[in-house]
Amino acid sequence: MHNVTFRSLFRNVGRALRRRCPACGGRNVWNGWLRAKERCPRCGIRFDRGEHDYFLGAYMLNLVVAELGFAALFVTVLVATWPTPPWTTLTIGSVILVAALPLITFPYTRGIWLGIDLLFRPERRGDEV
Repeated sequence: MHNVTFRSLFRNVGRALRRRCPACGGRNVWNGWLRAKERCPRCGIRFDRGEHDYFLGAYMLNLVVAELGFAALFVTVLVATWPTPPWTTLTIGSVILVAALPLITFPYTRGIWLGIDLLFRPERRGDEV
């Protein structure tokens, strides 16, 4: 069993939040904002880990993070402007945020998903090939 520690979790998540390879910290792992390279240019690990539905968990994490972020911001504005909240601004802002936040958080949640997966399923022979 691989030794999972908070230190290794924070290391992998920190790398992902900087848009780096969660395995080695290598740079330049993205082709634009929404497309990861097939492999890390530094360590060679495959980002899809070889399973056809590997990133379904990353998509779910992305949805949860984006929608919780939206809800927190909405409630904060609502409480800060109570008793006369700007309903029109909140409505328009809500539509924009619900559409934009999943796109903004995508590369981060995808990297975090890979970083967490690497803790429980460390690189195996063939992952880097």
